[in-house]
Amino acid sequence: MSLADLSLARWRSLDLPAARALAARAAEQVGGRLTAVETVEHLGAPLHRVGIERDGQEFALIPGGTLTLGFDLDAWQPSPEQAADFTESMAEGFGYGDDLRAHLAELLSPRRSVTLATVLMAVQDEDLTCPPDELPAVLAARGLRLPTADEWEHACGAGAGTLFRWGDDCPLDRIPYDSPDGPQHRPNAFGLRIAYDTYRTELTDDRTAVHGGDGGESACGGYGALLGWLPLATAGRNPFTAEFVYGPDGDDAYETLSTRPVLPL
Repeated sequence: MSLADLSLARWRSLDLPAARALAARAAEQVGGRLTAVETVEHLGAPLHRVGIERDGQEFALIPGGTLTLGFDLDAWQPSPEQAADFTESMAEGFGYGDDLRAHLAELLSPRRSVTLATVLMAVQDEDLTCPPDELPAVLAARGLRLPTADEWEHACGAGAGTLFRWGDDCPLDRIPYDSPDGPQHRPNAFGLRIAYDTYRTELTDDRTAVHGGDGGESACGGYGALLGWLPLATAGRNPFTAEFVYGPDGDDAYETLSTRPVLPL
């Protein structure tokens, strides 16, 4: 079996010795060094977490296959506290549409089925050193590429269909910037440091989307607690921030942006 064809379901069915053997094979295939294989609890079942180092950069194994991505707004019900917080933000002139559900429909990707290859993805996003148009060639010179938007979303959520990678709730007495011990700082199920700081703005190959943050706009703008957390939503695409990043006004903003390189298998 090609490692690129490894599905998340198959990966979760393996015992630890079999997972370690596949992880070692992946490290050898990319000329890297296996640094960790551990088993964590995720969505009520074990999940193996793999670290592979190559050229001084740490990557995590992200199993693919046929997956369900996006946020199911029809099945979701906001808590009374979330609804009240959004109402306060609306009263201050923030928000899209008439209610929280309409607001989320503007920002989150819809529920859908996708098929993805298994890849290695950087544990930590890295700052851009060039404009976005030059980024694919810069990464290719290192044997890397941009993630797709679907790959980013899958890597972040690791199969969870909740609003955030840790669940549907977030602290409503503070925004992420004021929450140094908040859930966003824990590694995700695959071992990535992802969707952890709204001042970060991660790029993929989709020019209509950015991920994991909004450059701090929500924090600086005083949008309110829930709107301050939403840039960290797993299915967040933030098309309005993307329009700025890729528009004429964003030409000089690349030094504030980042990406999470993919190492194909």
